[in-house]
Amino acid sequence: MTRAVLSAMIRPLVEPRLPGWVEPLWFASTEQLLELAPQAEIGWFDLQQHEPMAEAVRRADELRWLNSIYAGLDFLPLDLLQERGTIVTNGAGINAVTIAEYVVMLMLVHAKGYREVVRAQDRKEWLLDSPGKIELAGSRALLLGMGAIGKLIKARLEAFDVEVVPVRRSGAEGALGPDEWRGKLGEFDWVILAVPATPETDGMVGADELEAMKSDAVLVNIARGSVVDQPALVAALEAKSIGGALLDVTTPEPLPQDHPLWALDNTLLTMHLSGRAQSKMFMRSADRFIENLARWEKGKPVEPRFDPALGY
Repeated sequence: MTRAVLSAMIRPLVEPRLPGWVEPLWFASTEQLLELAPQAEIGWFDLQQHEPMAEAVRRADELRWLNSIYAGLDFLPLDLLQERGTIVTNGAGINAVTIAEYVVMLMLVHAKGYREVVRAQDRKEWLLDSPGKIELAGSRALLLGMGAIGKLIKARLEAFDVEVVPVRRSGAEGALGPDEWRGKLGEFDWVILAVPATPETDGMVGADELEAMKSDAVLVNIARGSVVDQPALVAALEAKSIGGALLDVTTPEPLPQDHPLWALDNTLLTMHLSGRAQSKMFMRSADRFIENLARWEKGKPVEPRFDPALGY
């Protein structure tokens, strides 16, 4: 028997489908997880709070395979997982559809001034003109990050006749290479960040990149707050040197109530909700986990693999 320490949240979706060689140990609290973690050969340690998950990983010295619903796992002790040779699967692609839809929504809300429309409805005020007159059609978007989410963002924006130019390591046809995009920033109406959080992407958009953007260009970040130099972004938004920012992620999270980002009229904050705007995340995750158990038993690779050395 292989001991698997699993969250009780996914128990109804997983337990009836577990193969006989798996001995499930269910946890329903942080305390139970930390108590059971040392027994885990397979672990699904997901919690709302990240630090107890990291502590569970540190205690799980028998762990051979760690699964998570989270796509970004930069909060875990990745060096330790790499040292132990633990195989890690993450939630890459689980919420790709809803996050891609969220990007389109954010862009449309900005383009049509929809936030002001909602406020007018709250005031029972009949507007005589639209507060937003930007058309997506014919605009150009620079897309950094062509994973599962980025590919779906590209397809959906192209349906709105947006010209999407991705950044690829290969610099394939129609794309910019990793050393090219900064020199082209002034050519785009939208700069969309969908990259993983790694040392390489930390602060990849800073004061220089913001200064290079068009004065009416909009930054869209559904990656991680750490990808952007946030004080530099606040300064650019306060000076109105860029058109605005659409942020699903910030540093830190939750954002303190006295943070200047809350009060900026050219900024839209959506509290890291893009991956939560769906109803099928747990079903998709359970299906993937059961399929991976069958692969694990046969000695086949489990998917999608997360590389602790690379951070994605």
